[in-house]
Amino acid sequence: MINVTAVSYLNTKPLLNGILNSSVANKINLQLDIPSECARKLSAGEAHLGLVPVAVLPELNTPRIISDYCIGTVGAVKTVCIYSELPLNQVERIYLDHHSRTSVELTKVLIRDHWKLSPELVPASEGYIDEIGGTTAGLIIGDRTIGLDKKFPYVYDLGSAWMDYTKLPFVFAVWVSTQPLPESFIEEFNAALKNGVEAIPKLKFLLQSPHPDFDLEEYFTNYISYELDDSKRMALSRFLHTISEQLQASLEDSLSF
Repeated sequence: MINVTAVSYLNTKPLLNGILNSSVANKINLQLDIPSECARKLSAGEAHLGLVPVAVLPELNTPRIISDYCIGTVGAVKTVCIYSELPLNQVERIYLDHHSRTSVELTKVLIRDHWKLSPELVPASEGYIDEIGGTTAGLIIGDRTIGLDKKFPYVYDLGSAWMDYTKLPFVFAVWVSTQPLPESFIEEFNAALKNGVEAIPKLKFLLQSPHPDFDLEEYFTNYISYELDDSKRMALSRFLHTISEQLQASLEDSLSF
């Protein structure tokens, strides 16, 4: 059996539907986790294959992107946003969601290079959403964002901001293995993912919407983009290069005296 870890959020449901309704389901041990735990399991060798946040790729030993499908977006993503009571240029502090390194690193890039601001960036812990208010904003990702656009007057969608900054799509998570997998399994796995994406129009009848105003099919088709095409691979390369430079700059600053 191949141990597989995947993000548990709503945006993975088409991919999971494809997997669980295929013959590949009998060849894997599937576990669902938050993004940071997916990354940890793959890094620790507890999983052979994972849908993991792309920011962890440089930390993995021999990472292999084995699929032409991902969790990506072309513009607005809807469920990765900074929420605030004030315009971003009036914010003094931003809590950073601890569920995903990718979204945290993307926030740092956009704050520094796109918005050119310098608020205090604070690692968040459980319950931080209740502390958002006044000059304190918060990065929130995943299913917890649903409905928050009605609560906060200012919502900054990171997918939109990245597109404004780079004119490129964005990739949040990819299917990665740290060890060779049989080519036959990879082909079968990709076919299952393809079937899952193609079945999105039917999936809305099988899933209950998490909010009365949340349109599942619109979310899966207009906000999440699943194909890991050439433009997304270019965007992924640029993002990884950018955060590598940012990490190097931070290291140099910490060593300066």
